[in-house]
Amino acid sequence: MFLAVIRCRATAAPLNSAYTAEEFEFYLADSESKLLLTPKEGNQPAQSAASKLNIPHVTAELHSPNSKITLSSTKVEPSVDLMSKVVNEPSDVALFLHTSGTTSRPKGVPLTQLNLASSVQNIKSVYKLSEMDSTVIVLPLFHVHGLLAGLLSSLVAGAAVALPAAGRFSASTFWADMISYNATWYTAVPTIHQIILDRHLSKPEQTYPKLRFIRSCSASLAPSIMARLEEAFDAPVLEAYAMTEAAHLMASNPLPEDGPHKAGSVGRPVGQEMAILDEHGAIQAEGVSGEVCIRGPNVTKGYKNNPEANKQAFQFGWFHTGDLGFMDSDGYLHLVGRIKELINRGGNFIGVLKYGHFVCHNCVLKVASIDSLLWPMW
Repeated sequence: MFLAVIRCRATAAPLNSAYTAEEFEFYLADSESKLLLTPKEGNQPAQSAASKLNIPHVTAELHSPNSKITLSSTKVEPSVDLMSKVVNEPSDVALFLHTSGTTSRPKGVPLTQLNLASSVQNIKSVYKLSEMDSTVIVLPLFHVHGLLAGLLSSLVAGAAVALPAAGRFSASTFWADMISYNATWYTAVPTIHQIILDRHLSKPEQTYPKLRFIRSCSASLAPSIMARLEEAFDAPVLEAYAMTEAAHLMASNPLPEDGPHKAGSVGRPVGQEMAILDEHGAIQAEGVSGEVCIRGPNVTKGYKNNPEANKQAFQFGWFHTGDLGFMDSDGYLHLVGRIKELINRGGNFIGVLKYGHFVCHNCVLKVASIDSLLWPMW
């Protein structure tokens, strides 16, 4: 249904089926949705929200792998000939998602056909995906990670995609699915990698598939976890950097034949310009921290109905990610924190909170809580 929606020049706004009625109401209203699509069994909280907003509800059902999709409440007979005349434009908004920060309400991110196509081609290119590849998607398809990196990039490459037999990620069936579909790679968040590792240690499989690579994204991957993954499954682990506003991928560690993959780094820019800027928009030298900024055909043109957020995000001709980082001498990006997690004392910058560690110019201190940083020594 996602593919059908974006093919007919409409906009798809996939949502988490576990949302409450209040959450559905916000997302349906903010996206100005005109139709609610659910499986045949429906979703009562979503339906209640749609009813409150006078949004019609249609169900979709696939009776068998070879059957056509059956829609409820359709008043128009489908016409393949009619659809063949519909031409998608690069500027068509195909996907609408929300991203949220710690200090503001969720922001609506419209992504065009050009945004999606550019990002998918970048993903395909950096990982050399082809019709010889296969993957099992372990991430939800209402976020760009699973939708772009897992599903769409594979389809564009002519590769195979399987959804988990359990309906969602399950450590007990993951490797059986991977073996069954001759998987050559998978992408996941660090939490799932940790679960897979724990399962390997407590109940190892008799055999494992030969993987070209394992990909990690959406959160920082500890170097120790990376090393354990590579040792356990005999495949390079490539950490990447992505966000919704960039239609997912911004940077990635390369495949072994294209360069080293560095623990603690999210790799090199992929298919777009990237620069480290100071608060005045000046590009910083290698090794000097600043805000990570990007520009390219994969980047959204702006948040929906949010001029203040757009004013802050688009400055000096760049999209500002809000992340702090620096480039090393090999062109690899190292992230050190978020702009709004800067720790300032008496007007002086003393460091940044990074994944439970305090990083200053001369040391790294592990902290149990932010209260630990209120000691007089700081």
